[in-house]
Amino acid sequence: MKTKLTKIIMSSLAVVCASVCLVAAMALGTSATAGPAPDVPNCNHTMLHGLYLWTFEGYQNFGGNPVPKDSVQGIQFNGNETFSIAFGKVNIGGFILIDGGGAVGTYTVNADCTGSMQVTDGPSFYVYVGSDGKQLTIMQTGGGPGDGSGLALGTATRLP
Repeated sequence: MKTKLTKIIMSSLAVVCASVCLVAAMALGTSATAGPAPDVPNCNHTMLHGLYLWTFEGYQNFGGNPVPKDSVQGIQFNGNETFSIAFGKVNIGGFILIDGGGAVGTYTVNADCTGSMQVTDGPSFYVYVGSDGKQLTIMQTGGGPGDGSGLALGTATRLP
């Protein structure tokens, strides 16, 4: 008799516990979806204007060997989908291989704040524009010295 009573009590507790969990999950799901819609970014190329300090770190491939690289550059965005590198150096494996000053290129910015940069006859980059165009996150997607493959990630921050 005690075994039967124990089984009934345990079954009842299991049903109650499952019901409470279901109600809690439904409440959490409802409150999360019933709130206001998140802000939808509305970016465009005019957000990028002025001089930005751009730093990045990564690796460049030379003959199958990844070699560390880093860079500090001043990039002038013109607000019209063009940019120029005002100053800068790229250090690859402990040697300054690229003086970035004078390079030019183009960029795009999509409504979702993603975009691209392409240095004329040079590497290309994926870009995310944040903080009203005051800061960018930039990732290399192709090109560069060596066999042209490598990776780099960094930020560019608009100077006052």
